[in-house]
Amino acid sequence: MRILQSCLFKNAVKRLHANQKCDLDEAVRAIAADPVIGEAKVGDLAGVRVFKFKMTHQSTLLAYEYEDAEGSLRLLALGSHENFYRNLKR
Repeated sequence: MRILQSCLFKNAVKRLHANQKCDLDEAVRAIAADPVIGEAKVGDLAGVRVFKFKMTHQSTLLAYEYEDAEGSLRLLALGSHENFYRNLKR
């Protein structure tokens, strides 16, 4: 499975500490093992799934798209719930 990253996701990961990156790696492994684990969105965000997990005792959202035909996982955004969906629509 190919795992791709968007620019928005890369910039969010740059600001993380080492222990936060470990939690993120575990979440990405969980998504890679079962790509339909996240909640499917509708409307403007159709095709996007959001996985909710704990990163250093704080609830964090990870948005991704999974294309079964290509076998690729595209990581779109990472962040807390505040303004997450608004920024994802852009």
